[in-house]
Amino acid sequence: MSPPAPHLVDKILEEIFVCLPTPAALARASTACPRFRRIITDRSFLRRYRKRHPPPLLGFADKDGFHPAEAPHPSAPLARAFADAADFTYSFVPKPNNETWRPCDVRDGRVLLEGSPSWKIPRNLAVCDPLFRRYVLLPPIPKDLASQEKLPFQIKPMLVPIGEDEDIGRDEDETSFKVLCFADYGIELELVAFVFCSVSQKWCIAASASWNSLGGHPCRYRLARFSGCRGVSCFNYVRGCFYSASAWVDKLLVLDTRKMLFSTISNCTGYHAELRWLPGQVENVIANRVMPQRRRPGQRRSLPAIVVGRGGVLEMLSLVGNHSPDGSFDLHHTARENNSECSKEWQLENVIPLPSQYDYFTVGAADGFLFLGATTEDQLDIGEDSSEFLSMTDWDVDYFSLELQTSELRRVCRRTRRFFDSEYVCWYFGFPPSLSKPSI
Repeated sequence: MSPPAPHLVDKILEEIFVCLPTPAALARASTACPRFRRIITDRSFLRRYRKRHPPPLLGFADKDGFHPAEAPHPSAPLARAFADAADFTYSFVPKPNNETWRPCDVRDGRVLLEGSPSWKIPRNLAVCDPLFRRYVLLPPIPKDLASQEKLPFQIKPMLVPIGEDEDIGRDEDETSFKVLCFADYGIELELVAFVFCSVSQKWCIAASASWNSLGGHPCRYRLARFSGCRGVSCFNYVRGCFYSASAWVDKLLVLDTRKMLFSTISNCTGYHAELRWLPGQVENVIANRVMPQRRRPGQRRSLPAIVVGRGGVLEMLSLVGNHSPDGSFDLHHTARENNSECSKEWQLENVIPLPSQYDYFTVGAADGFLFLGATTEDQLDIGEDSSEFLSMTDWDVDYFSLELQTSELRRVCRRTRRFFDSEYVCWYFGFPPSLSKPSI
């Protein structure tokens, strides 16, 4: 009997490897022999494996570097190895005009960097791979696209995820990327989405709309910002759309990346009409025009976060609680059918109690996870009448992840830092260094 053809053996091995439960197991298999490594490091195989086994949470990046998951988190060994191998000082990326790079988004193993000052248009942006130390410097937004006569009220650059229904079959396609830059020119003007495509190496205006056409109300918008809402600076991605829960108190701002259209979804129907009056909700604070008496890290930026839901369903986790001593916190899990005219009601799915002894705030959402920050109650409590400055106080902040599918809460890591009311955290999902391929 003649031996099977080599390509059939490769196919059988590929089917075995794709069933390995963890990236660590796949990494060990790749070291067994050159043939195994060739199959495992092939781009088409890695795409299959990533689709079947979502990449693990490794930690988060901010302006001070990379903070890996810590034991007993299951990703701790992998995260530590990744942190040792990668360069999160971004020393390999040239610094235009001696600016300091800071991460503003992370997706698909890539980090989007922005230079200071953050309000400037045109601004300096770069996309890099900190593991393989590769980078692309983005050209500035052309003057004929970005108005030089009026400065934007806010700017938010973000990486666009690869579409879930895209069939990427060419290596050169896998190295491509897109960057969205949201520019908010104020409540009486407009919101613009600029898009950069690495294939064309050009910027264009992908979408624009006036706040008034989207149903904005200037007085409530300003009150929302005063109480902690961050305008267009906090977006979450859900199946082809970016959602922001912070532009208004009664609507979600939506950008559909497939149609490149802005729209809104009511955030004040069904259970959400009742939710808005519960303790700690921004809506309740605005309605009563009473700021919380306790001042804690991140308290003013704690907002509901959109997370990836089930097919045809949009889901939200809202943090409910108070910042008084011995106060309790819960996450209210709500859902509604996707963006359609016939489905307008938010329904309560369940209430998830959070462990006591912590004062919580939300820090974002990605890939089916909600991320929380928390300070322990035994730390310094600063009252409104205290002479102590929050910005000069060190806090031990514990970061937690909550997986939407299982409602499992896990501590990711702890960080000691100064008050960070205006800082953003970028969560990093990835593969072990031996399996990563250059993305840029």
